[in-house]
Amino acid sequence: MDGLMMAYELTIPAILRRAESLFGEREIVTRLPDRSLHRYTYADMGRRARRLASALRSLGVKPGDRVATLAWNHFQHLEAYFGVPMLGAVVHTLNLRLSGDDLAYIVGHAGDTVLLVDEGLLPVFEKFRERVSIQHVIVMSPTATDRPDLLDYETLLSSADPDAEFPEPREADAAAMCFSSGTTGKPKGVLYSHRAVVLHSMAEAMVDTLGLSQADTALPVVPMFHVNAWGMPFTCALVGAKQVLPGPYLDGDSLLELFEGEKVTFTAGVPTIWIGILAALEKTPGRWNPPAGLRMVVGGSAAPLSLIKAFDRHGLKVIHAWGMTETTPLAAVSNLRSELTGTSVDEQYAARAKQGVPVPFVEVRARGDDGLIPHDGTAMGELEVRGPWIAGAYYDAPDGQDRFTPDGWFKTGDVVTIDALGYMEIKDRSKDLIKSGGEWISSVALENALMGHPAVSEAAVIAIPDEKWQERPLAVVILKEGKQATKEELIDFLRPSFAKFWLPDDVAFTATIPRTATGKFLKTALRDTYGAGAKH
Repeated sequence: MDGLMMAYELTIPAILRRAESLFGEREIVTRLPDRSLHRYTYADMGRRARRLASALRSLGVKPGDRVATLAWNHFQHLEAYFGVPMLGAVVHTLNLRLSGDDLAYIVGHAGDTVLLVDEGLLPVFEKFRERVSIQHVIVMSPTATDRPDLLDYETLLSSADPDAEFPEPREADAAAMCFSSGTTGKPKGVLYSHRAVVLHSMAEAMVDTLGLSQADTALPVVPMFHVNAWGMPFTCALVGAKQVLPGPYLDGDSLLELFEGEKVTFTAGVPTIWIGILAALEKTPGRWNPPAGLRMVVGGSAAPLSLIKAFDRHGLKVIHAWGMTETTPLAAVSNLRSELTGTSVDEQYAARAKQGVPVPFVEVRARGDDGLIPHDGTAMGELEVRGPWIAGAYYDAPDGQDRFTPDGWFKTGDVVTIDALGYMEIKDRSKDLIKSGGEWISSVALENALMGHPAVSEAAVIAIPDEKWQERPLAVVILKEGKQATKEELIDFLRPSFAKFWLPDDVAFTATIPRTATGKFLKTALRDTYGAGAKH
């Protein structure tokens, strides 16, 4: 048809070309295993990404092949993010916190042919090496490996053609792959197309979402081995933001040192990371001086309101976001809408504590027992989402496909309310809701309230069987170092905010709470420990 726009494929190589041509001298900084800092530019990264693509092609990697990575956040991993898709292959990030059994299953199911692995993570690989059919293992290290059974990353790049050319992939081609953590059943794979990654990057850069721009210095604490570090490496390259990659050092002091030294303006991670940051700030007041106004995106699970307020006191801004492996992952962000600018501080905090408003092109709805719920902030239902970067199916998985509807909606398993302004609030995972005497109780609401107690470091709430009420809530609590609190004190702390039947019947004190490979509370393990007949 005359007059239509010229066809242009939305691809990851197009993102890289923009970064090289417009922002070639912008820095990419990595903390290496010896804690020193490696510095180079987007221009350097682009040249090395082409060398990597050329080296992989010489090893027999073809378009569509899976190239796995087992690595922390660093510059060589970033090169794989761009070099592998440049070749038309698929970069498949492996979650290094999963068990050897899960990793063996994932590598076999994906059909990975090549593995890029950090030298320090070779012991993780050895746990499942004999159970997979990897053709080439390439070790990423600042110094050359001397093991004859492994290939050395830097040696491969040094002999590869930096001027090699590759056919432009199609935007519908797969570019990246990630598997869920498999808390129930086998892990399930999600393929991300070039188009999905590009559109997702454009959405993250919008002012009313994450607002990443060329003026930012961004540090993804969220790992590159899970859901593409929430898309940050691609978005930063698209807009030309400086990137700071923390390597394996994710403790509070190490991160604060980078925040301050590199003048970081934007970062993202799960709540446990920010709890560690806050503890470091409060342990030695005045030691650290992170940049004022630093935006700290929190996802993975809800951040307690007390955490948001605590960072405000330090001049740092927590921004709630929500997404899943199946959503590439960003689907909602909790910035304040203009309608809330003149409201009370409490109303603004209430909005900021929610998971936010859907980002452009992501549609949401929630379905209860009687159909789609009203957007009144009270009715609860299972969240369903659809959009151009929402998965349409799991990769080669016979189970779980019933979560995808024929008209493009994905059933998330998250139970939410949606208010009149469109803010979603996660009340629970459907499997973690507590049904007591026919009434629903949100474990997330109780957890976040408990973590507002000055003596509580972390809290998880689970359902335990009850003969009379079917289920009752039990709180599992970690106290802050040097702090004390009794069961009665914690329940009394909750009492003003919740109906009587919501209050936990008991509190179990513990030194650790088990977590999934992505940092969420592993409530199946807690139910095994504290369920029927268990002593606590």
